[in-house]
Amino acid sequence: QVQLVESGGGLVQAGGSLRLSCAASGRTFSADAMGWFRQAPGKEREFVATYSWSGGSTYYADSVKGRFTISRGNAKNTVYLQMNSLKPEDTAVYYCAADQRLRVGVLLNTHEYGYWGQGTQVTVSS
Repeated sequence: QVQLVESGGGLVQAGGSLRLSCAASGRTFSADAMGWFRQAPGKEREFVATYSWSGGSTYYADSVKGRFTISRGNAKNTVYLQMNSLKPEDTAVYYCAADQRLRVGVLLNTHEYGYWGQGTQVTVSS
């Protein structure tokens, strides 16, 4: 059984910062990619950022590029999302996702991830 647990969401004023954490656990699970998605009320879940262990690479949605940074933790299967210069439009439930399959390229779509966390609310006030 693989579990993903997110933490770090909350309420912040526009221009502020938050840091989200995600840890995946499972006796034999070893993630190759871990990413963040978000879903605002009435909207579809959208890609935010992803990290690939095999490629050592990161990729960001244009809407967060230059403001958000995804990084791996020292522990395997752990990622962080540092969010700076937050805007009201960043308000959403943020989901961590993970997948263990080795694939070429970056994983940008929800169906490419096999495991999901429960989500953490991020609210940015204007």
